[in-house]
Amino acid sequence: MVFDFNAMPETDQGPVCTWEVLRTGGSEASAESPILVLDNRAREWAHHSDGSFVNPVRRTAFTFLTGEGEETADILKIDARFTSLIRWLGENHISVRLSGRNSAEGYCVYRIRETVSGSAEKLSAQDGFLQFMIERLLSSDMPGEETDEDEREETGDQMKLTSLQSITDFLNCAGRTLPDNIRLWARRNLAVANSSEVTPEERRHAQRALSIMMNIRWKTNYFESIDPVRAREILDSELFGLERVKQRIMETVIQINRTHTLPAYGLLLAGPAGTGKSQIAYAVARILRLPWTTLDMSSINDPEQLTGSSRVYANAKPGIIMEALSMAQESNLVVIINELDKAAAGKGNGNPADVLLTLLDNLGFTDNYIECNIPTGGIYPIATANDMDQISAPLLSRFALIRIPDYTREEKKIIFRRFSFPKVLQRIGLREEECAVTEEALDAVLDKCAGTTGVRDIEQAAEHLAAHALYRIEAGGEARVVYDAAMVRDLLD
Repeated sequence: MVFDFNAMPETDQGPVCTWEVLRTGGSEASAESPILVLDNRAREWAHHSDGSFVNPVRRTAFTFLTGEGEETADILKIDARFTSLIRWLGENHISVRLSGRNSAEGYCVYRIRETVSGSAEKLSAQDGFLQFMIERLLSSDMPGEETDEDEREETGDQMKLTSLQSITDFLNCAGRTLPDNIRLWARRNLAVANSSEVTPEERRHAQRALSIMMNIRWKTNYFESIDPVRAREILDSELFGLERVKQRIMETVIQINRTHTLPAYGLLLAGPAGTGKSQIAYAVARILRLPWTTLDMSSINDPEQLTGSSRVYANAKPGIIMEALSMAQESNLVVIINELDKAAAGKGNGNPADVLLTLLDNLGFTDNYIECNIPTGGIYPIATANDMDQISAPLLSRFALIRIPDYTREEKKIIFRRFSFPKVLQRIGLREEECAVTEEALDAVLDKCAGTTGVRDIEQAAEHLAAHALYRIEAGGEARVVYDAAMVRDLLD
């Protein structure tokens, strides 16, 4: 017996993309503005043609069902909004009827309807979904330029552990690189997720908890040194003045550089409203090069929002703190606790402030849904507060207090000139030469904001002045607007 290897068909060379992506847009499809264009050089296709799209892992084409059998035509052009939908139709071998018109450019398809395989009868439910998708895509904006999904290389950071098999393989490979208590917890929950002796609800909760925990990079509490020069540059770019505050933060940075661990106490930024406390907290997170999450204590009135709910409930879910770790995908992060003075007894069963105590003690935090002691040595809390009298003594003792003073009148002048007004002009598209504020006008702005703390009111005044100037330039045809004291008083009254 002789084998003729030269007569063997060529091996599959991978998917072939034949189409050119169009970005013309349009909210209605027509023969002049089609969804896609098929090759009609071999023959012209009927106005209504049945068939199915080819699986895109082989070729971007359409298989026509004709009286002589099946014939395939390549997709020459396609509206950029419909590439994913056509791939989905091809991957699922969905039978469709095309409506189109032949032209010199090709068979221009402007309607796609789903049919029962082998006949032209519509499937109302499925076709309803297809028509919904087509209408939604036609009304949407064009997607941005992107690399073909098939050509994008998946990196390790894009991988998510969701299936039980991937979680099992990860545990076997990670070994003792995981903290001991988390490794043992994972083994127990994996046994529950694989068990046939528990309810499907218990298995689902166990698998979800495993996916959350295994996708977090559990780091040690060792911190690399921070460049003090860069840290100071970040503080100066975010804050004007407040030298004592900056000095206190720099002391914390130097402490981290010596010990390579976070300080034993978090930071509590206390001061009047509008003085930039949250802005300072974000600046510290940038200095530490850590992801951050925000807890707004004014909206948290039940401890369960922080600690999660027990798995005995069908709709159980992790708490805000655990979700923050999951979003950050690492155990080291900054937790910014806004309005700590609002963390009093809530409307639910318990006190949210008590939960914060367990988080701040660095002895570990337990989420009711996860049911595992979470190491908190890499979590750095930064809190803000307006009224110190509303914070309990035990909670206050967990923070190093930094008082944020209000700005003086002269400092507010400088902030308006250097920061607030130029920022507003840039945001709304005005050039500095188109809008100006005299010194007397600035004094009038500060007089109007004399009874308030912080700089929010002068920022709002800057927004009002700039918007009014833009209106006069665009609608009134003025080339330049210069505000004096009388104009400011008249406008801000």
